[in-house]
Amino acid sequence: MSANYGRICARERVPSGCCPNRELADQNVPTEVVNNPNYVKAAAIVEDIDKFDADFFGYSPKEAETTDPQHRLLLECAWEALENAGCVPERFEGSIGVFVGGSLSTYLLSNLLTGIGFESPVDNIPVLIGNDKDYLATRLSYKLNLKGPSINIQTACSSSLVAIHTACQSLLNGECDAAIAGGVTIRVPQAVGYFYQEGGYLSPDGRCKAFADNANGTIFGNGVGVVVLKRLADAIADGDRIEAVIKGSAVNNDGAAKIVSRLRVSRDKSRLSAKP
Repeated sequence: MSANYGRICARERVPSGCCPNRELADQNVPTEVVNNPNYVKAAAIVEDIDKFDADFFGYSPKEAETTDPQHRLLLECAWEALENAGCVPERFEGSIGVFVGGSLSTYLLSNLLTGIGFESPVDNIPVLIGNDKDYLATRLSYKLNLKGPSINIQTACSSSLVAIHTACQSLLNGECDAAIAGGVTIRVPQAVGYFYQEGGYLSPDGRCKAFADNANGTIFGNGVGVVVLKRLADAIADGDRIEAVIKGSAVNNDGAAKIVSRLRVSRDKSRLSAKP
């Protein structure tokens, strides 16, 4: 688990950045949009998304250039998490599963499709594999030689938590001996704001204040988070540094209640009361 995530959780709010007018202009955001009173010039920005150790992970320069930063950052963070957990693949005796989720490739839509030409349909296949979220898990397993289950989880905002739940079930069922679980979202370009709509889920002030009395919405985030999970008995036997213990997890859905993007408190209570 990244130490940066722990530091962020210890703060009172999740940090977000302001999008200067010059950067908005560089991203071709119309002036009338920028000047709209409901346009919020805030974004969660991940620095250095263009940096990647291609040689270490066996990427050619062209392959790295045409690979979505979501794939690249997830791969780097997964490797870092495995190192921290003492589960480096070539030395780990057992199978390692991968359970991850990601977002639509805006890197493909904003950069590649508008700036790179392909001579034949065959040229599109490596780009598809390097950008489609359907290949996040299996490509990570391929690059790190991981031989446990390799599953993409797509449940929108809950993808990472559902990935952790699914990884726990796989461990309990004996399908793998360790598991990478997490998710990634990198919107390209990052430094663009959004329109606030009253009654919506986006914050009018560009700040996310989860669980606070003055919470008033969220913002579009960017980031990557990965944890390495093992059965507790195995972690104790192996002398691992245990950051946390998951006592239980459950997944449900609101069905046809309210609208698809709104949570229902009664269903949250139902999940919390589910048996581990």
